[in-house]
Amino acid sequence: MQLVVARIGRAHGIKGEVSVEVRTDEPELRLGPGAVLITDPASAGPLTIETGRVHSGRLLLRFEGVKDRNAAEALRNTLLIAEIDPDELPEEEDEYYDHQLIDLDVVTADGVEVGRITEISHLPSQDLFIVERPDGSEVMIPFVQEIVTEIDLEEQRAVIAPPPGLIDDRVEIASNREEL
Repeated sequence: MQLVVARIGRAHGIKGEVSVEVRTDEPELRLGPGAVLITDPASAGPLTIETGRVHSGRLLLRFEGVKDRNAAEALRNTLLIAEIDPDELPEEEDEYYDHQLIDLDVVTADGVEVGRITEISHLPSQDLFIVERPDGSEVMIPFVQEIVTEIDLEEQRAVIAPPPGLIDDRVEIASNREEL
């Protein structure tokens, strides 16, 4: 199974280092020297990590064969993907891999169907569930404990307590148009 562990950012310096946006809770395990990572797009890799260091709070990596700034900049926005054992689970109870969450049904606490998770968007401040609604539209739901109150992998569902306007704003807008 494959797990996105980072996205390559800007080149750093002139010797081929890049900054990376870490997307794993285990960077020391997944992004250490010697790790071989698959890439998206596939044409950029596979990449083998030569060195890694933290600079000003950001992780900087250098890959084998990437020796200058131009080669490093060419890798910008490339996703780094690790192969993991399908039976491997996150260490913490409330941690999940993307593949565990994709295709979960999303329902409110009172059982109202919202849709199905089709994608996880990893942003610097929080992760978002991209949920496809029954009518084909999409809604973004912040993956924070106050909103996503339960993940039930056995029942294949995520239970949410959405604040006003998060999932029902389209209905309010439509009813306001009818009043005009």
